Amino acid sequence: MDDCGGACASRCKLSSRPNLCKRACGTCCARCSCVPPGTSGGYETCPCYANMTTHGGRRKCP
Repeated sequence: MDDCGGACASRCKLSSRPNLCKRACGTCCARCSCVPPGTSGGYETCPCYANMTTHGGRRKCP
């Protein structure tokens, strides 16, 4: 996917911390080559994105 920026901008538009959201989303998009549609949920369309976690075990991707 070459438009991580656009995909993440729409994914993060309702986030309370959009810059942080976009940065995390960008990392996930670069690794997974997909971003789930919509502003939340939709993880079944991009299992790699859904399965990435932080060191604390929380979901990494917004």
